[in-house]
Amino acid sequence: MNGIKLRGTGRCVPANTVTNDDLSRLVDTNDEWITARTGIRSRYRCEKETLTELCVSAVRDALHMAGITPADIGVCIVATVSADTVVPSAACLLQRALGLPEDTPCFDLNAACTGFVYALHTMECLLNASPRKFGLVVGAEALSKVVDWTDRGTCILFGDGAAAAVVECREGWPSIGAVLGSRGDDVLLRLPGLGRGEPNVLSMEGTQVFKFAVETVPACMDATLKKAGLTPADIDFFVFHQANARIIDLAVRKYRIPPEKYYKNIDRYGNTAAASVPLVLSELVEQGRVGPGSRLLLTAFGGGLTWGGAVLEMA
Repeated sequence: MNGIKLRGTGRCVPANTVTNDDLSRLVDTNDEWITARTGIRSRYRCEKETLTELCVSAVRDALHMAGITPADIGVCIVATVSADTVVPSAACLLQRALGLPEDTPCFDLNAACTGFVYALHTMECLLNASPRKFGLVVGAEALSKVVDWTDRGTCILFGDGAAAAVVECREGWPSIGAVLGSRGDDVLLRLPGLGRGEPNVLSMEGTQVFKFAVETVPACMDATLKKAGLTPADIDFFVFHQANARIIDLAVRKYRIPPEKYYKNIDRYGNTAAASVPLVLSELVEQGRVGPGSRLLLTAFGGGLTWGGAVLEMA
């Protein structure tokens, strides 16, 4: 199978910022408590913006960076659990807004916080069968719509935002070698569906999810490196899902990753679920910390429970 590489990135966040001090006026918490346990200082919250609007803006920037037009896109996937509507999908609304060709497969993918990595692997498979070899992979969330703002265990964690990646498929390029997994669980991290007769808000057993992440992240990294035939020394940059700064710190210590090879932006965004990994990618590209030929190891975990890793190169 022909592989994919990253051609362009873009991102968009709401105008409104919610700080820890803001949250202290809603629930019994404070900035010191939140920062010490999560690394989060602020997060973005949609007020007037829709998820679709965030996606459109992020994708336009990614297309511009890649130097292509909507007519070049062969597949569009939006990883999200918080689209504006269940039907039509966020991806179909993107198709309309951008004028993507009508023979472009467009759909949403739900793997919670692992969604972007799942979508990358799905994109690689679909582009191999597409006559047009560029794909749009978007991670986007408006989790403020489904957060219980009276629950201090969850409302402090999540934020809104969108980030997009344009990828290209070419003969001879290496596969991203995605390693994906799941362990069905509807207790540790849950968002009820329609007609369930219960509040449609996120609930989470924080301690258990933390333990799951601490075990899963290094196991996923090991499996991804093994599949790619690489060692940590072969990786130019490690891109972690931004769920909790302490989880990232534990992985960094285990693999002895130097500061110039990893990045944390959780302090400004919080946990943006499926948007988390592409938001990091977008900032790294913009800052020039990765560039042509860079080899990135992506790792994520989330509700489902799900996890995933991939090795993505910059074109």
